[in-house]
Amino acid sequence: MSEEINLIIRQAIPDDAENLLYTLNQIRQETDFLTMDENDVNISIEFQRHQLENIYESENNVLILAFDGEKIIGSISVHANSQHRIKHIGEIGISILKEYWGLGLGSILLEEAIYWAKESGIIRRLELTVQKRNQKAIHLYEKFGFQTETIMQRGAVDEQDNFLDVHLMSLLIDPE
Repeated sequence: MSEEINLIIRQAIPDDAENLLYTLNQIRQETDFLTMDENDVNISIEFQRHQLENIYESENNVLILAFDGEKIIGSISVHANSQHRIKHIGEIGISILKEYWGLGLGSILLEEAIYWAKESGIIRRLELTVQKRNQKAIHLYEKFGFQTETIMQRGAVDEQDNFLDVHLMSLLIDPE
């Protein structure tokens, strides 16, 4: 990685499908903090393109990408359900290439997602799960006002099938 980053933040579009799959596969191999596995990135480019189109057209879902030039280096998603009673709840997912950790990209992406949620007029609760051992991420979420609602014992397993405790965290979004 060069010392200077040509950072571009924008919403994902269907044409990002191939680049996104490549980046997600790399991230999956770099960290065991995420829940995704090879099945999540073992999809066709066309299927990913279709998923990105659906997200782009949705009123309560978004995928925001961070680029260093043309290279996707991170992403944050807000995934919500279409069912009326729960369409106001958005689940956050964030991932960043390891070589870009510690540069403040997580803060930038989280700020963008919270701003989008406020502007959506629909999302009124953001929630996420994070492994208890991922203290840097927990600190980041707390910095933005997320609160731990509970710690789910055995909320995930690692690569060796050891149980891991997981924080369920949330942030309530008030209309501006």
